[in-house]
Amino acid sequence: MDTNNSGTLPTREELNAELLEIPAPPEQPEAVNEPAYEDVVAVAFRHVRGRRGGDLVSVILVGSGARRAVTAHSDVDLIALVKGQAEGHEIVRIADRLVDIRYRGHKEVEEELPYSPRLPPLLRKGRILYDHDGIGANLIERANQRFRQGPPPASMNEQIRMKAGCLHWLGKAQDVADKPSTANYLLMLFFDDFVNAFFRLRGLWLTAPIDVPRFITSRDAVLGDLAGRFLAASTLAERLNCARDLVPLLFKDVPNPARID
Repeated sequence: MDTNNSGTLPTREELNAELLEIPAPPEQPEAVNEPAYEDVVAVAFRHVRGRRGGDLVSVILVGSGARRAVTAHSDVDLIALVKGQAEGHEIVRIADRLVDIRYRGHKEVEEELPYSPRLPPLLRKGRILYDHDGIGANLIERANQRFRQGPPPASMNEQIRMKAGCLHWLGKAQDVADKPSTANYLLMLFFDDFVNAFFRLRGLWLTAPIDVPRFITSRDAVLGDLAGRFLAASTLAERLNCARDLVPLLFKDVPNPARID
């Protein structure tokens, strides 16, 4: 080896000085304790049986718990099917989670399933916690069949009504632009109607709320980008401008209500 050139080679210290520090990995969110969630589900189920044990035919877990998409702030959503007619809604707290319980007559749900835009996607992945005579299992199977058929088409009258609804909330928000808090509240009502209209007009089933922005973008990049800007707007003026652009873009093929004056 020619030692005369050794002085021109970088030393180990010089080489190390050229290396960039490896950044520490970002702190990961704490993992959700799934068994604890299941414990809450078990307590909620016992509560429902205690309340409606005599006429209870099925208890179905729906929502994120049924989809195995539980987060630290996920609620427990239960549908309790009972005999006869029943419309009840109860929210209780177990440990650090809210439990949302809806009591429904099982025959009413069966009759509503063929034309409801919400029940098929809600029930098709439901997890049965209790079932009498296979009523819940049969309902979930029918929900899956109905889901595969697609949602019922929106009539022209319904399309016009949805457009009028969005324009109504947008107009109300514009009327109170000098009261930003009220206007922003009205614009969120507008956006809720806009989301429902998007799914109805496109012939799609509603998705979970947390998936709505991503889903809209996957189906219509321009509309999704505008909806994202609406949600992220830092000023009322920006949000109003986005809302004004959303309406004609979504309802471009829907006429205005007929004039009779």
